[in-house]
Amino acid sequence: MEAVLQRIKRAKLTIKPSKCKFAQQNVKFLGHIVGQGFRTPSEIKVQAVLEFPTPRTKTQIRAFLGIAGYYQKYINLFSVIAAPLTDALKGRAKKGEIKGTTECENAFRELKGKLIDKPVLYAPNFEREFIVETDASNAGMGAVLTQLTEQGEEHPILYLSKKFSEAEKRYCTTEKECASIVFVIKRLHYYLDGNSFLVMTDHNPLVWLNRNVCSNPLD
Repeated sequence: MEAVLQRIKRAKLTIKPSKCKFAQQNVKFLGHIVGQGFRTPSEIKVQAVLEFPTPRTKTQIRAFLGIAGYYQKYINLFSVIAAPLTDALKGRAKKGEIKGTTECENAFRELKGKLIDKPVLYAPNFEREFIVETDASNAGMGAVLTQLTEQGEEHPILYLSKKFSEAEKRYCTTEKECASIVFVIKRLHYYLDGNSFLVMTDHNPLVWLNRNVCSNPLD
């Protein structure tokens, strides 16, 4: 703390004691509670999601997805779960009422339920190997970046998901699973570049990628 205060002094800055807190185990930062090697959504922000009424218009859907989407890294398969809601936004009209469906209602309730569970993400340790777990369905793909602790416990660092485009939905199963791996590695390059990581998939045909490296004499 002395080092911090000395730097503030050297920079000729001032702080207001009544607005400062010291020796805190956790701090609130941009809608998250951060500290002790993990982070979780702020209860105030989560409450805003839980109190959000069932959206009946495109404007309300965008508002809900804007709030809930801020925490999508805490929710496994967020984009896939939210697909019925994002599909309801299709069309030229930017506003107007939507035709309520069971799929939209279920998606809305499931996203709320995921946040009620108070999800927790852990801080990455760049001295340890990362694990990238991917999965794909007809609607989209999901992934989770994890690490093992010294005790062998696997902890999530973040979740990532993507709804497939109409072209991607026409991929065969193997292509979807492979596209998911490529997408995740590109998106998480700031974690993975220069670090050891393991890719895990439940799609066994992709194992041929390990055996096919440089097998072509023209490569």
